Amino acid sequence: MISPILSVARDGSAPGVPSLVEALESGSVLVFHDEDFPFNDFEKRFVERPFADGKAKNVNIRGKEASLRGAAGTPEEQEALRQLLIRYKAFAQGLIDRHLPAYTGKITLAGTSYRPFEVDQRKLSWRRDDTRLHVDAFPSNPIGEKRILRIFRNINPNGQPRLWRVGEDFGSMAEKFLPRLPGYSPSSARLLAALRITKARRSEYDHLMLHLHDALKQDIEYQQKGPQADVQFAPGQTWVTFSDLVMHGAMGGRYMLEQTAYLPVTSQADPERSPQRILAKKLGRKLR
Repeated sequence: MISPILSVARDGSAPGVPSLVEALESGSVLVFHDEDFPFNDFEKRFVERPFADGKAKNVNIRGKEASLRGAAGTPEEQEALRQLLIRYKAFAQGLIDRHLPAYTGKITLAGTSYRPFEVDQRKLSWRRDDTRLHVDAFPSNPIGEKRILRIFRNINPNGQPRLWRVGEDFGSMAEKFLPRLPGYSPSSARLLAALRITKARRSEYDHLMLHLHDALKQDIEYQQKGPQADVQFAPGQTWVTFSDLVMHGAMGGRYMLEQTAYLPVTSQADPERSPQRILAKKLGRKLR
């Protein structure tokens, strides 16, 4: 089954869905049409040209200080962009509180990014090519027993949609790719952490997700012929999904805001729907 795209009404309802949390945890992408996030006159310049230094794909804020990284412009412009991202972080929290209240107080908001560039269609290395279907996994930042929830918003001023494609459900994909993956080595995970190559020790889950990410991107036949569907997100739309569960590829568009958040597996309405538990079930044992 292809990951479903669910349109959410202003009152928080979606046709045929008992709850947004259940839909999200089952692998849906929730699309919100009526969430306002206006720009003031000064901020409109940030969608007229990229305010980025070009050294990285995105501009972002991180940490309690919300320090800005990767931005270009005058000091006044950079501070205005920083404040815009702080405001978007609050917007994302508000959306969670209104529409996903079961997660309020359990979600931890992480990095917030401004993505002004066209989706990179250059012939990058296969691992860096985000047009290829993949699930999110972070090489240097092990997730362990947390989920990756992301809140995106198309802020393009000229009507250009954000183009995605989404793949089949996580469990069906895992059945195909798990037999290909190398075994987990706890000693190697400890060494990577000791050398500070990773911020913490990789769990077996982290190991599997990194190799699933790579195996998916390397498999050109699956990329071309595997179950998938094209999706468009119009300017002004906000979409939310667990990006560690939903296979996705970014195919086009420029000017977007994004918020990453972490949710403990145990804080889900149904932890058995997490990729952690799905992989353990497929393997027939607990993950290490």
